[in-house]
Amino acid sequence: MKVGIVGAGIVGLAVARELALARGAEVTVLDKEDRVGAHQTGHNSGVVHAGIYYRPGSLKATLCREGMALLREYCAEHAIGYDEVGKLVVASTPAERPGLRAIAARARENGVPGIAELDALALREVEPHAVGVAAVHSPHTAIADFPAVARRLARDVEENGGSVRLSHPVRALRQTADGVEALVDGPAGRRRMGFDRLIVCAGLGTDAVARMAGAAGDVRIIPFRGEYYALAGQAKDLVRGLVYPVPDPRYPFLGVHLTRRIDGEVLVGPNAVMALALEGYSWRDVDLADLRRIAAWAGTRRMAAQHWRTGIREVLGSLSRGAFLRAARRYVPALTAADLVRTDGGVRAQAVARDGSMKDDFVIDTSGRVTLIRNAPSPAATSSLAIARHLVGITSDLTS
Repeated sequence: MKVGIVGAGIVGLAVARELALARGAEVTVLDKEDRVGAHQTGHNSGVVHAGIYYRPGSLKATLCREGMALLREYCAEHAIGYDEVGKLVVASTPAERPGLRAIAARARENGVPGIAELDALALREVEPHAVGVAAVHSPHTAIADFPAVARRLARDVEENGGSVRLSHPVRALRQTADGVEALVDGPAGRRRMGFDRLIVCAGLGTDAVARMAGAAGDVRIIPFRGEYYALAGQAKDLVRGLVYPVPDPRYPFLGVHLTRRIDGEVLVGPNAVMALALEGYSWRDVDLADLRRIAAWAGTRRMAAQHWRTGIREVLGSLSRGAFLRAARRYVPALTAADLVRTDGGVRAQAVARDGSMKDDFVIDTSGRVTLIRNAPSPAATSSLAIARHLVGITSDLTS
């Protein structure tokens, strides 16, 4: 069985590794970039989620819990940075208490260990510089070096007989009765490659590959840029682990939070601004072709009609360091404007349905001999090894 994987992010590489370890699967990973994990894998905050937010029974809830255990073992096996720094979800006002209690109940239903509900005094024992009326503590939420995980996964693929071909963009696809033919550019020129099956884990590029495969589908990727500040100097000591707000259940975004990273940096963010290109990492990154496709999707217009007020607030916040500071000071009031330094952000590939709803769960579907991971937002990095097992498990002919 010859299987092609489009996308050398952490999910694509995890799927490739799972297949390469299975007897009889000959795996080739294709990616247009010159390095693995170039986009969402290399631009996320590094949080290993414990599964406290997700709807019980959803793929997110199930695969996050399984994936966290697999990832912890994998990092230990390969000496990759992994640290259980813990997370506080903080209610800053009494009005947020019901939402906080719902998070605690959901976390317990998902089997998240060690969940504790804390009052204003007890939360300061966990985070001495944080304030709030109450909090939920998840002591086993962790941070990890996801780019290092992706690099190790790529080595695993190659050590088990597969190949990872970087700087190999896919230009066209054709499904036949026997498989999938891919037209691929590479350093040696253009060539045709044949596969029995193709799995698309292309993140921001998912729609383009789906169109090539004749599987446009009923959702589209809308890019949302997440911008961050980092804490400077001694301000880093004000945060021990992770400090999060009570999320708004209407959105699949968690709001501005404070995140200690595996390298010792502490991030403040992200916001969620619709980007002006699929790979729109700044306001200067504009792609008119991307914008036309995004605007032409009925789901984009319906999403905008439902959430335009929030969108305006996010854009205004994007232009103001003060907005980030105010959000952060709700939880760590000792912070000052001088403590915040702009740092690199990322772009989230958010799937939006035709009715304008933002898909919250992982979405996987199959069209002929092509399987597409349509939506793999956070906690996809946490869940990557479990997503790989799940996908191979539900696609029975991948190892036959």
